Amino acid sequence: MLFSCLVMAALVLQVAVFPVFLRPSFKPDLLLVIMVFMTLRASFEVGAPLAWLLGLFNDVFSGLYLGLNAITFLIVFLFIRSVSDRLYADSALLFVLAVAGVTIAGFTLNLLLLVMLTTSPGIVYSMVSDIVPRLLVNAFAASLVTLFPGFDRQLEAP
Repeated sequence: MLFSCLVMAALVLQVAVFPVFLRPSFKPDLLLVIMVFMTLRASFEVGAPLAWLLGLFNDVFSGLYLGLNAITFLIVFLFIRSVSDRLYADSALLFVLAVAGVTIAGFTLNLLLLVMLTTSPGIVYSMVSDIVPRLLVNAFAASLVTLFPGFDRQLEAP
């Protein structure tokens, strides 16, 4: 229940509030931050469908191709989940670095899929010009998440 409310609040902030007050390259991707948190804390059976669902939410509300972020979130989830057993997943520094890495990996996967599947001539320039501010803003949002009480607790099953 708490996780569902958190996702809904993040969607409202990301879709309705941030576009009014922030420039597009300085909007944090809250669903990506939630997905990384969930990847480091939830089980595989719960996390894989939720990663796919968070990616679909991101696609529906961003206006991009349906399924682009969903497949990116799922691939990133599977990769992080495969190496997270070897890491101390409760570390705040690991969480911030994971969000930064997922921002770059998601950018790279999205760019690769868009270049392969579309014929938009200016897509590469428009995406590359946004990566540095987006990386910094997502890392800052992740660092704020680590300040919340209960950051080091495991997620409950929904």
